[in-house]
Amino acid sequence: MLKKMVLLVFMIALCAVTYAQTTNEVYDKYADFNLALLQNEHDKALTLGEQILPDSAKLPQKTRTSFYNGLAKLYEDDSQSIKAITYYNRVASAQPNYYVAHRALGYLYIKDISGKPADQVVVDSDYINKIKKALPHLEKAQACDPSDETLALIKLLYRNIKDERGLSTLPARLAELKKNCIDILSDQ
Repeated sequence: MLKKMVLLVFMIALCAVTYAQTTNEVYDKYADFNLALLQNEHDKALTLGEQILPDSAKLPQKTRTSFYNGLAKLYEDDSQSIKAITYYNRVASAQPNYYVAHRALGYLYIKDISGKPADQVVVDSDYINKIKKALPHLEKAQACDPSDETLALIKLLYRNIKDERGLSTLPARLAELKKNCIDILSDQ
């Protein structure tokens, strides 16, 4: 019985050391990832980010959120909108008041429709769904960091989907959304 207890304690200690090593390795890669971002080595940062992804749960929550934000920006810059949206959504879920992720999401959702001339925009259910996904994100961004361009876009989108109620209640929503804004993520 004593041998079994000693063996069990040894196994638990071994697992703890192994877990700690892999957590440290992930955090070390995260540090390298940040350094590559700071040095504008986008390809290297993207490679490191994709290596970290399978083990990202081993990062502390705030660090993970910051990691997802950096990775989302890399995907956005690399024209990988679907992946960027995935990780910006994780950031927005973890930090709902971080308006930078909301601005990115709003513009990414409408990316393929915003450059078309008005007479070429087909207002169908797909278009309306994209707009309805984009609007809450654009509104949060507008409330926290007002921009004439973003406000004009929000109003245009409401008019395009013929949502007069949404347009008329916009100032009240913006005032409410402005109360809690975060512009910098902390990974500590």
